[in-house]
Amino acid sequence: MLLEKTTRMNFLFDFYQALLTEKQRSYMELYYLDDNSLGEIADSYGISRQAVYDNIRRTEAMLEEYEDKLRLLEKFQQRKLAIEQLTEGINNDTLTKAQQIDMLEKLQDWD
Repeated sequence: MLLEKTTRMNFLFDFYQALLTEKQRSYMELYYLDDNSLGEIADSYGISRQAVYDNIRRTEAMLEEYEDKLRLLEKFQQRKLAIEQLTEGINNDTLTKAQQIDMLEKLQDWD
């Protein structure tokens, strides 16, 4: 579960980091990307561990809210799955040209 949450937060951060403040980006990078502990982050900023924890939890909630509204991660995952299916169908020669074109057109429509 922890690995799944970390992976999800990393994806959400990739998609929505431009919507965060510099401090939020910094805390999330240190915690999720650089694997710093709350204590290490707190020490480097001269604040309490609890303050770092609260900021990270609020930022996580914001990222989830952005995803609920914009669905960038969901669309990315759908496209990735569709591309995998298309690639497999082409490699195994199980898709007709019409099916391949239809799948490509659907990929274009997912903006």
